[in-house]
Amino acid sequence: MFTGLIEAIGTVVSLIEKGAQAELVLDIPFGDQLNLGDSVAINGCCLTVASLGDNVRFDLLAQTLKVTSLGNLQKGEKVNLERALAIGQRLGGHFVQGHVDSIGIITNLSPMGQDYRLEIGLPAEVHTLCIDKGSLCIDGISLTIAELTPAEAIFWITPHTLKATHLSEASIGQRVNLEADLLAKYVKKLLRPD
Repeated sequence: MFTGLIEAIGTVVSLIEKGAQAELVLDIPFGDQLNLGDSVAINGCCLTVASLGDNVRFDLLAQTLKVTSLGNLQKGEKVNLERALAIGQRLGGHFVQGHVDSIGIITNLSPMGQDYRLEIGLPAEVHTLCIDKGSLCIDGISLTIAELTPAEAIFWITPHTLKATHLSEASIGQRVNLEADLLAKYVKKLLRPD
């Protein structure tokens, strides 16, 4: 379980294809505090530490590559990082599982006064789980939807969030991992006729 509050920014050292799977190696600022088997959200996708050394290695399964944007990572690219929530920690974002529902596309990221306007194109299966002022996790960042259009979610990004996440290097057309609010998914399931 995560909060969607980004703890640090890491750097991709390598992404090596291994058949249908891949190996992701990251330079992580808190790498010396990790143990084998720890869970770390990488751009919102919960991954397990596979080996430690100068860098941290993660195994990406075929399913992970299929449903996330992690397979598109390039050497030197920045990624959002968050360690799993520890008992007794404050929950400042919202409940995030690190289970990516789908991929969205950045359609706009532009300054508006001191803030930034971020627009994400949403697939229908995620859009149906969103509401105005509801939560949506974008590449591991817990964000509040300021406005929901028929095809997009619009967010207002503070200067702090821009600086503390990989959004400072994001670009139009970039694929991002989406995780809808956990409660919305349960409500949809309960209301769906069997």
